[in-house]
Amino acid sequence: MFFVLSKVLGFFANPSNVVILTGCVGLLLLQSRFARAGRLVAFVSLIVLAVLGFSPFGNALLIPLENRFPPWDSGRGTPDGIIVLGGAVNGLDANNQVALNEGAERLAVLPELARRYPNARILFSGGSAALMYEGDAEANIAVRLLESFGIGRDRILLEGRSRNTAENAAFSKEVGQPKLGERWLLVTTAYHMPRAIGCFRRVGFPVEPYPVDWRTNGAGNALWPFVTLSEGLQRTDAAVHEWIGLLVYWLTGRSSEFLPGPIQDGR
Repeated sequence: MFFVLSKVLGFFANPSNVVILTGCVGLLLLQSRFARAGRLVAFVSLIVLAVLGFSPFGNALLIPLENRFPPWDSGRGTPDGIIVLGGAVNGLDANNQVALNEGAERLAVLPELARRYPNARILFSGGSAALMYEGDAEANIAVRLLESFGIGRDRILLEGRSRNTAENAAFSKEVGQPKLGERWLLVTTAYHMPRAIGCFRRVGFPVEPYPVDWRTNGAGNALWPFVTLSEGLQRTDAAVHEWIGLLVYWLTGRSSEFLPGPIQDGR
């Protein structure tokens, strides 16, 4: 039930969807006795859409999330396992090849990590987040890419039941069965790391953040507007969606705290 509700409400967690729908309502009102209100609603929606798309608003929201955890310090020692969260694989394309999205860096860092730490297990966590139809689990597709990287199948653990970040954490613990004293890295997009860490802490699976896929270049990006409307809207949608996700996960007990951050040992 929570999954279905989160998917439905998630549509409205993207500001661009809300603004466009509001504008459409305004246009519909033009054909009624509320035409004056309709013109105002449509006009305001257009202005808000432009502000969200061209202003650095999205970057300003993403920067504190991306910088919440520092890059992983390799001097800390050798990890026993590496967890990669799904969200980078779109499925198979028309040529039956693995299709990746803008989160591809989650997978791109694996060849180097696997080479540097040859004894570390690689756990890929990702099922199907489809609401209207049953798609193949992301893990079942990603394993093809992992093997093409030269990572032995005997090192790969697959978790293909999870549909969201909370389930990533719970099911990864079941599959990985971490032992006391083991060190596991958690690889995911930098702005998503706080929510992911909160979920893993909630289920009692200690992991060390390995953020990748930064979408901004630092605080300076909070000052510069976007050149294209689509890029700015995409950034704003991602940022607002993540902040809402943090709040909802905290209120529903799926995360250890509202905005998880590093603890004393740096994790």
